[in-house]
Amino acid sequence: MRRTLKIIGNSFRLAVLELRNNKLRTTLSLLGVSFGIFCIIGVLSLVTSLERNLQNEIKSLGSNSIYIDKWDYSGGPDYPWWKYVNRPEPKYEEMELIHKKSNAVNNISFNMNSNGNIEYGDAVLQGITYHGFSEDFAKIQPYEIQYGRDLNTFDYQNGLPSIVIGYENAENLFGSPEKALGKEVKLKERYAVVVGVIKKQGKSMLGGWEFDKTILMSYRFFKLMYKEKYANPIIIVQGKPNVSVDALKDELKGVMRSVRKLRPMDEDNFTLNAISDFSKQISSFFGSVNMGGWFIGLLSLIVGAFSIANIMFVTVRERTPVIGLKKAIGAKRVTILAEFLLESAFICILGGIIGVILVYILTLIASGIAGFPIFISLSLLGLSIGICILIGVLAGIIPASIASRLDAVVAIRSK
Repeated sequence: MRRTLKIIGNSFRLAVLELRNNKLRTTLSLLGVSFGIFCIIGVLSLVTSLERNLQNEIKSLGSNSIYIDKWDYSGGPDYPWWKYVNRPEPKYEEMELIHKKSNAVNNISFNMNSNGNIEYGDAVLQGITYHGFSEDFAKIQPYEIQYGRDLNTFDYQNGLPSIVIGYENAENLFGSPEKALGKEVKLKERYAVVVGVIKKQGKSMLGGWEFDKTILMSYRFFKLMYKEKYANPIIIVQGKPNVSVDALKDELKGVMRSVRKLRPMDEDNFTLNAISDFSKQISSFFGSVNMGGWFIGLLSLIVGAFSIANIMFVTVRERTPVIGLKKAIGAKRVTILAEFLLESAFICILGGIIGVILVYILTLIASGIAGFPIFISLSLLGLSIGICILIGVLAGIIPASIASRLDAVVAIRSK
């Protein structure tokens, strides 16, 4: 053990000495490794952080949830909108029937939305999103109330003109969000009282519910202003904890066909959009982006590996007499081999450290621009060290083998 540590320490000392004595040559060789690590770890860090942020936003749309709509949310260049536009819209009565007929449903909500203005005195906010929904919505899509209270059962059952307003709307309309409570505002020829303000959530990359810019109200009050047909109605179903998304989909398909009285040969006139499907699409897309980062990084590492190999060949030639002396006093081939391999690995690790530092600087800059945290995980740091060691061993294996096979007498005379 002591001998192994001595070999490692000696190899590290020689690597530092090589860098000190041949600054330009070693620095140029390190650039390939540094750039390769920068590409791989940089791309993986950015992509991993972006994917995690998007996945969290997708989960915020409702875990284990399915959106029943006439539209298919998959999109794409060949999207057959003409196929979906004439389908019937989901109805409130259908939601009630689904709840009665399905054993897999935990929570279910009927939702509608539209855009309108909100007025208070002389202040007017335009293009605000109104959301009207049934009572289970808050269980499927939880949001936090910062001031006041949420809509209660009495509000839902009686369609009272009570609303919960988004933080940004409250701030823009009243100057301070807490001042919104108890105020009577005008919504499309109707008056409503603000009973709560949603806690600020910040920007969303996917759009999603964007509660900061919305007004929430009961389905029955919303219906006084807008007809279901023109208010983008959907039914959101959340399955029970022990029911998988696929099982929930299968049951809902049968229930919906029964509710709409479709014959066996009739095509579905509804779509079951599972949140988990979006998550899989995101994972697939970012997997391809990761592959691109790996490809660019590996090309750079190959160039760096040849540069490190070149350094090691020159180093072996310069130290040939020293190698001969070591072998003459009893150094074994494996000791010489280990010293040069470790030296090569240390040089690569140094290049990797430079690459990781550059990535860290990139994450600080990108986090400010992107608006969400970008991080280098411990697994990526471990991966970078592993890659550097592997490249170092591969780059140094041939020069180290040549050094370990030198004849002691011939090596000493080469001076």
